[in-house]
Amino acid sequence: MNAYYYETKIGKILIIENGRAITHINFNSEMPKEINLIETTLLKQAAKELQEYFEGERKSFNVPLEPKGTEFQQKVWNALKEIPYGETCSYKNIAEKIGNIKASRAVGMANNKNPIPIIIPCHRVIGTNGKLVGYAGGLGIKEKLLEIENKRNEKNNITIGG
Repeated sequence: MNAYYYETKIGKILIIENGRAITHINFNSEMPKEINLIETTLLKQAAKELQEYFEGERKSFNVPLEPKGTEFQQKVWNALKEIPYGETCSYKNIAEKIGNIKASRAVGMANNKNPIPIIIPCHRVIGTNGKLVGYAGGLGIKEKLLEIENKRNEKNNITIGG
């Protein structure tokens, strides 16, 4: 496993890869044990795509991903990847999408365990009442990410969904 720190518009992030795909993006600066601090081609590509996203120039990501989680978590994370850029949905919407209408709370827990935030866009999930709730990087970062997407969509006259 390899990792490298990058300074971004939302602060310092650590991107981790396993030689095949991105496995984690961490907002805290703690380096997990047994990981090499080295900038690989894959890490550079992920950082480049994230930078383009932060600049409002990228709406989707091409780097390969390998998040590890339970079958339920994988279902939730796959549903998150289907939320269009600049749009939001509720935990209840995700629960319905994965076919388990009563799983809103479990969806929230899976969201919280998302190892690759931003690229797997858990920041696009909000409370049913429209309020920003919970984000591993903090609500300030969640708000900033949604602002980036909203500004980009405003430039293109796209209406933000809810």
